[in-house]
Amino acid sequence: MNQPATVMHDRSALIEQLRSMLGKRVSTSASVLEQHGRGESWHPVQPPDAVCFAQSTEEVAQIVKLCAATATPVIAYGTGTSLEGQVQAIHGGICIDLSQMDQVLEVNNADLDCRVQAGVTRRQLSQHLRDSGLFFPVDPGANTSIGGMTATRASGTNSVRYGTMRENVLALTVVSASGEIIKTGTRARKSAAGYDLTHLFVGSEGTLGVITEISLRLYGLMESISAAIVNFPDIRSAAEATIVTIQMGIPLARIELVDSAYIKAINAYSKTSYPELDTLFLEFHGSSASVADQVKTFEEISRDFGASGFQWADKEEDRAR
Repeated sequence: MNQPATVMHDRSALIEQLRSMLGKRVSTSASVLEQHGRGESWHPVQPPDAVCFAQSTEEVAQIVKLCAATATPVIAYGTGTSLEGQVQAIHGGICIDLSQMDQVLEVNNADLDCRVQAGVTRRQLSQHLRDSGLFFPVDPGANTSIGGMTATRASGTNSVRYGTMRENVLALTVVSASGEIIKTGTRARKSAAGYDLTHLFVGSEGTLGVITEISLRLYGLMESISAAIVNFPDIRSAAEATIVTIQMGIPLARIELVDSAYIKAINAYSKTSYPELDTLFLEFHGSSASVADQVKTFEEISRDFGASGFQWADKEEDRAR
């Protein structure tokens, strides 16, 4: 989209102001602009006018204030894994890349929570928590940034038990459209005071502000984890088996339905040999005794719906495979 000459002039001046503030952390390189003008969807590349690599909430606030003064669009960027076109700069503007804000600021083991900067990735957080006996459960299937997951209210295969980002974000630090730094929520689990601004920003996809810090709910690692693959004669049978399982109160930790067409694609791409049937991938978490009981009960339920090809794995390397 062509911009009026006056707007382009204003943005040139703005970019020089940003350079005086951030130095080499402002880029107008064609390759950098192209990288930041697309996600992982089919949408065409729509690059910003410049990319700023912020390193603190205060820097983000300064960038946004300068952009607000010239009515310049601002696009927050994490890892670029979005599928809905959130990072496309349809009117140009300034992209704020938060990947250098990658610090785990605190972990409170006793209270089962942590605070991270927006650029921390899901795998980075998991690595940081490895020796703490805690884990963060939301897994959208890519190594996304926590800020991006919060902004898009990400979910994943664990959501059936642990919820989406909406249920696991406790508090936020956000830079508003005017450049004001806002702190929402607290670490307290029980509160009825004031507006619930935290969950207003969760899922707002960058339209209400730039999320720079997130406080997250954590969970203790389970004694036992069992993964399963179960084949069904059709999708309806798989769905009905899942419904009955949940109605009986069996605590599924992870579940994903993969239909026969996708199984065929997986086999072709990954050189695997799964039966090309409608398939459920599942995980059960808990004590060794409770997991064994859950697995047995689910197998009995699913057989009533024509299931076959049961495969169970308890060792970590087998579950990962």
